[in-house]
Amino acid sequence: MLGTFCEMFPRAPIFTLLYDEKLTGRAFADRRIYTSFLQKIPGAKYYHRWLPMLMPLAVEQFDLSAFDLVISNSASFAKGVITKTHTRHFSYCMTPTRFLWDGSHKYLDEFQQSGLIKKFVPPFLSYLRMWDQEASARVDRFVAISEFIRKRIKKYYQREAEVIHPPVDTSKFKISGQVDDYFLMVGRLVPYKRFDLAVEVFNQLGWPLKIIGDGPEKKHLQKLALRRTQGRPNIEFIGLVSDYLLPAYYSRAKAIIFPQEEDFGIVPVEAMASGRPVIAFRAGGSLETIKEGESGLFFDEQTPESLLKVLKSFNHLDFNPQAIKARAGLFDKEIFKDKWMKTISLSSP
Repeated sequence: MLGTFCEMFPRAPIFTLLYDEKLTGRAFADRRIYTSFLQKIPGAKYYHRWLPMLMPLAVEQFDLSAFDLVISNSASFAKGVITKTHTRHFSYCMTPTRFLWDGSHKYLDEFQQSGLIKKFVPPFLSYLRMWDQEASARVDRFVAISEFIRKRIKKYYQREAEVIHPPVDTSKFKISGQVDDYFLMVGRLVPYKRFDLAVEVFNQLGWPLKIIGDGPEKKHLQKLALRRTQGRPNIEFIGLVSDYLLPAYYSRAKAIIFPQEEDFGIVPVEAMASGRPVIAFRAGGSLETIKEGESGLFFDEQTPESLLKVLKSFNHLDFNPQAIKARAGLFDKEIFKDKWMKTISLSSP
């Protein structure tokens, strides 16, 4: 979505705590980019999760006094920038800082290998929560990526927020005249995305499942995918694919499996833009993007039994690809641009 903001404001500079041109695929190589002092710390780009205590100080040192409009796009510290009284600050909030609020216990568990470190982390988190609350008051207007996040903003920051869903370039995805005999999953292979749930179910069914993506869970998932059909694995790990090839995988799948709870979820919208239905866990942003019975189906619990029940009732021929694609059009990036420009215009002094 930063790329879409850049399209909207082609002359605007980018301020960021850390920047790696290679990791961003040189997508912002032609922009004026200003980084914080964290950029000068050796290895900071790769070990930034160890630097949260320095991030409030770093973000507060950005000099934004020359700007009349600031849009912070963040799930953590960017909303804490300090602006002049004449400056309007919009925060496009991905989520209230998760590791400080409802994800704090999980964050603490990650330090269990070091008892000494784990002992000192809670006081730091308490300090950061106070800073995060204070920083939220600096924002003139919050905009949430979903209704799900709007409720979290209200709970943790006691602020109201408008909802503008993230942009998807639906023009990149086309409906295929051919549907192949496989289901598809797309995303980073990390625990919360629950790829393991689908692997277990498709092991039972023996149905073809293709998995696109990479991540720390890959080896574990490959070990789980033991079943073979006619001497070949029914679960195929494709790895990373280019943006050029991805639409073809979407458009020829029977359905996309989406078993996680996401704040919004880009994958279901990309799948729907390809005319393909989504089988998703009934939670989070999926409830806002998928229309049950028209562009997909929901299962109610993150259990193999719940997913299996829905898969056995699913028939891809029950879904109209054109109607599915029309649903995806509600989240097109041009609509995102239009809503943002109206929001900024209506908030003018």
